[in-house]
Amino acid sequence: MADLFAWLISFFILIALLVIVIYQLMCLADLEFDYINPYDSSSRINKVILPEFITQGVLCCFYLITGHWVMSLFCAPYLYYNYRLYNQGKHLVDVTEIFNLLPREKKQRLIKLFYLVLLLFLSIFWMIYVSLDDHDA
Repeated sequence: MADLFAWLISFFILIALLVIVIYQLMCLADLEFDYINPYDSSSRINKVILPEFITQGVLCCFYLITGHWVMSLFCAPYLYYNYRLYNQGKHLVDVTEIFNLLPREKKQRLIKLFYLVLLLFLSIFWMIYVSLDDHDA
């Protein structure tokens, strides 16, 4: 039963990460179609970058603590990528360069989105598997 709660918690953490990445993509799309100015778009995206990185780190540590080693290994490349961006100082969106880097930023967030959807499907699979296994016992 505790394993089921662990998968439920990871499910909600992944949903939160998906919401953050989709919000960033929406800000970039609004900027691309001139619904928002570059300063507002950059400030909105930069406000959620650090919470995204922290939430991803918490999720990876949560998988380690609960003993889900394979899921932790699946989270590791994304966590390393975020760590590398943060160490290089490339994690924040620059107001003056946002139009030049718009395709790159959108591509980066789309890759994150697909990666998180994959993790979400794996989490749902294991949550269903555990719930059916607990039900049979």
